[in-house]
Amino acid sequence: MATYYSEEHEWLAVEGDIATLGITKHAAEQLGDVVFVEQQEAGDEFEKGGEIGVIESVKAASELYAPVDGEITEVNEVLADNPGSLNDDPEGAAWIYKIKITDASQLEDLMDEAGYKAFIG
Repeated sequence: MATYYSEEHEWLAVEGDIATLGITKHAAEQLGDVVFVEQQEAGDEFEKGGEIGVIESVKAASELYAPVDGEITEVNEVLADNPGSLNDDPEGAAWIYKIKITDASQLEDLMDEAGYKAFIG
């Protein structure tokens, strides 16, 4: 499994053509206490750069943007009842979507962990 990071502070853990998508620990810390997560439905298709959800915290609302083209295959239902889990385990149990990647070449535009750590400084 390979993990990729976007400049929008999202991570993608890729296994074959399926990826788990979430926000990074850095993003969760910047947002503060998360109070609501607006998610799309399984089966929804999207293009790279398209808005695929919104995370609302006590500080601000932040859009989620698709790091690659794909289709949502599973939605983490836990976030509807417990949005604060994004603060507790953003790079683990509080993933947001499982997606089927439709253009794997787009992964080349993303960063690896070392690149992301350099990006956030």
